[in-house]
Amino acid sequence: MKTVPILRLIFGIILFFHVIAASSQSNQPDSSIVVDMVTHRYPELKGYVGLVVPIYTLSIDGNTLNGEDNFVIGNPWGINIWKSQRFGFSFEFTPFLKFNSQESKMSNIMFHPGVLYRIGHEYTLIGRVAYETSGRYGFTPIINKVLVRTPTNTFFVAGLLPVRFGNNHAPSVTVAVQFGIGF
Repeated sequence: MKTVPILRLIFGIILFFHVIAASSQSNQPDSSIVVDMVTHRYPELKGYVGLVVPIYTLSIDGNTLNGEDNFVIGNPWGINIWKSQRFGFSFEFTPFLKFNSQESKMSNIMFHPGVLYRIGHEYTLIGRVAYETSGRYGFTPIINKVLVRTPTNTFFVAGLLPVRFGNNHAPSVTVAVQFGIGF
């Protein structure tokens, strides 16, 4: 079955971020105490990098499971500009890589600007618009959860629901997951 190596890769990525988060947490004092002592001045600029894995795409052109014929993974790089404790703007670029048994290539780059709204308990709602070099466009609602916060970094996971239109394809909705490190 072709999905087994992909599932191993996804679990390997999850394990990688878990190990990083656990090691950084064990070497630091209680992060909730350290973060409370930090004075924030707004606007505040934060960067991040991560991996995004589309899991399943629904479309009237046909539903697809990532890894059935091709495996696609993205590498988002972004900057968040926090205007206040709860509200901010984000600018993200994501190159996507596509792998199959014959080739591997960069298949697409996406410009993904959006707005951020912290809802508390380390959760952030994100609304993004998407412009892809493949000719597709749309929007992406996201729920982001900080897993570990250290004085210098955050380790997070996010659930994404990209909705895309254009380029002579039927509209599509994808379920995806993102793991990342903020700095």
